[in-house]
Amino acid sequence: MSVILSSAKAAAALRTSARVSAESLVVLVAAAASLWVLSRMWSVVWPLIVALFLTTLTWPLAAFLRRRGWRPALAASTVTVLFLLVAGGIVALIAVPVASQSGDLVDGVAEGIKRLREWAAGPPLNIGDDQITGASDAAMDRLQNSVGSAVSTVVTGVSTVFNGLVTAVLALFLMFFFLKDGPRFLPWLTRQLPGRLATDVPVVAARSWQTLGSFVRSQAFVGFLDAVFIGLGLWIVGVPLVLPLAVLTFVSAFVPIVGALFAGLVAVLIALVSNGLTDALIVLAIIVAVQQLEGNVFQPMIQSRSLGLHAAVVLLAVTLGGSLAGVVGSLLAVPAAALIAVVWNYLRDQLSEPPQEPEADELLPTAPAAS
Repeated sequence: MSVILSSAKAAAALRTSARVSAESLVVLVAAAASLWVLSRMWSVVWPLIVALFLTTLTWPLAAFLRRRGWRPALAASTVTVLFLLVAGGIVALIAVPVASQSGDLVDGVAEGIKRLREWAAGPPLNIGDDQITGASDAAMDRLQNSVGSAVSTVVTGVSTVFNGLVTAVLALFLMFFFLKDGPRFLPWLTRQLPGRLATDVPVVAARSWQTLGSFVRSQAFVGFLDAVFIGLGLWIVGVPLVLPLAVLTFVSAFVPIVGALFAGLVAVLIALVSNGLTDALIVLAIIVAVQQLEGNVFQPMIQSRSLGLHAAVVLLAVTLGGSLAGVVGSLLAVPAAALIAVVWNYLRDQLSEPPQEPEADELLPTAPAAS
C-alpha cells in the first residue's frame, strides 16, 4: 500500500524550518556583533577578565579575613600585597637559580651543540661538517638579509611587553576593587535593573561567579599535578633546577597548549645541556606522557566535575577556542562554555512547565469490574 504525502503538512514543515532558520540566523548575527564589539574593547575587556581570574583565586583568603572582622579595604589590601609577594617569590624562585648557574648553562649549551653535531655526523643521518657549515652560513645570510624584519619584530615584542605590563597593572587594581567591593555588586545590580531582570540577572551572575571560581581552582589543581609529576621525573633523571622547572610548569599550566610547550622545551633544553642527549630524550618522553595524561584524563575529568561539563565538551571547547583565537581562545574556551551552560540551564528551568498534578479522581482506586 503506497503512502501519499500531505502537501499541507509538507508546507507547514517548510514554513517551520524557514522560521527556525531565520531566527537562528538572527541569533548568530547578534552573537557575531557582540564578539566584534568585544574585540574593539579588548584593551579593557582583557584586564577585566584577568582581574576576575585573580579575584576568584584570592577571594577565599579575603573572605576569611572579612569573617574575622577585618574591614573590606584592609582585607583587600592585605590579600593584594600577599599575592604580589607570592608572585614575586615565584619569579625569584625561577630566576635566581637560573642566573646563578647561567655560566654552566652557557657552557652546557655549547657542549650540547657540539654533541648534536657529532651525533648528526654519524649514522643514520651521516651529515658532514661541510653540510652543517653550509647550513649555518645560509642561516647567517638569511638573518643578515632580514635585519629590517628583525628590528620590526623587536619593536613589536617591546610593544607586547609594554601592553602586558599595562594589563597586569590594571588587573591588579581591578582585583583590589573586586576584593574590596565585590559583595556590594549584586545588591547594586538588583537596584539598577527593572522588573524580572532584577531577579534573573543577579542569580545568573552569582552562579557564573561560582562556576568561574571552580574553573580557576581546577586549573590550579591540574597545574599542581603537572608540576609534581614532571618535577619527580626530572629529579629521578637527575636534571638540575628541578624546583624552578616545577614552578614554571605550574605557572604555565594556566596558559593552555603554548604554556605546556614552553615549559617542556625549557626542561628538555636544560636536560640536554646538563645531562646529555639520552637524558633529554627521557625527559621529553616524561613530559609528553604527563601532558597526555593531563590533556586526556586529568583536565577533562576534574573540569567536567567542577564545571558540570562533559569531558568531551571540555576537549571540543579547547579545540574550538584555540582555532578561533589562539592561546587566549584556548584559555577562555572552557570558562566560556561553562558560563553558557549556566545561562542555558537557568533559562531551561525558567521556561519549563511545572509537572502536572494528578486529578482527584485519578487518585481514587479503581473498583474491580464485576464478573
